[in-house]
Amino acid sequence: MLPPPFDLTREAGYRRWRQAKLADHPSEALELVVNVADPRALSEGEKQALLQRCATANMAVYCSPQCQQDKSIPLQLGRQLGLHQLDGNWLADEDGVSPIEVAPPAGDRPAFIPYTNRPIKWHTDGYYQPSSRLIRAIVLHCVRPASAGGENALMDHDMAYIALRDANPDWVAALMAPDAMTIPERLDDDGVARAAQSGPVFSVDPLSGKLHMRYTARTRSVLWKDNAITRDAVAFLGQLLEGDHPHIFRLRLAPGMGLVCNNVLHDRSGFEDAPLQPRLLYRARYLDRIAEPAKVDISGEGAETYGKSASSALSISASSYP
Repeated sequence: MLPPPFDLTREAGYRRWRQAKLADHPSEALELVVNVADPRALSEGEKQALLQRCATANMAVYCSPQCQQDKSIPLQLGRQLGLHQLDGNWLADEDGVSPIEVAPPAGDRPAFIPYTNRPIKWHTDGYYQPSSRLIRAIVLHCVRPASAGGENALMDHDMAYIALRDANPDWVAALMAPDAMTIPERLDDDGVARAAQSGPVFSVDPLSGKLHMRYTARTRSVLWKDNAITRDAVAFLGQLLEGDHPHIFRLRLAPGMGLVCNNVLHDRSGFEDAPLQPRLLYRARYLDRIAEPAKVDISGEGAETYGKSASSALSISASSYP
């Protein structure tokens, strides 16, 4: 049996969850920001402030003075937030961290869009992976931004679920079908490098009981279930993400800033690099979900959220609630 918020036959449970979610959710991107002295060694207040935002909005943004090329930053930060099962995907470095930058021509990375300067459409990470290896969380640390472009749009997948369910519950049912979205096999010179993966867009994580989303807005190398209700649901979701929804936050990370999230929906605009200072971010992906916050009052110690350093460093365009 599904938890009440995600069981289409239990409307009262959904309404209670929806009301709480809308009441607590940030109304602008600055509410996601926590100033931290060093993401490798958080104070208890800093840690709880990040965890609380992730519990409320599935994401948090930190602002720190640590902008050196230190790949341990996302790993040490992740451990403090309860993330231990690193997804060492084949394009990551040996330590499991992926340097997100324009890759040199040699090797495998240039064939994949994250390692170029091209725009990336809306997606969640690891949408092509099997259900046994769900990407539940991401840590992204900015060393250097692009000289122009490279902004991200973010949306809590819980809010996308609410938008679809409010519009038409049948669309949610269609996107929860086990064959709603199929990613075809990937071939290389040796044959099948990755088998085809079919699965739902919306599912309930068996480990946490929370909503998980598996999605890509790309139109190539994706096969949607061929029926009218699925096509309508996918069209609505695409329009939602391309529109000016109040829960879509747009930001550009500055040096020392980063994103921690439960694999929320996100995109990336195209960008231009400065030849001597190219864009560089470190990304760690996890099979864990970010830990829940402690049930204590953390107002005060080390948990500054709207300070001058955060607001001056973060370039934001975000709508507010009506």
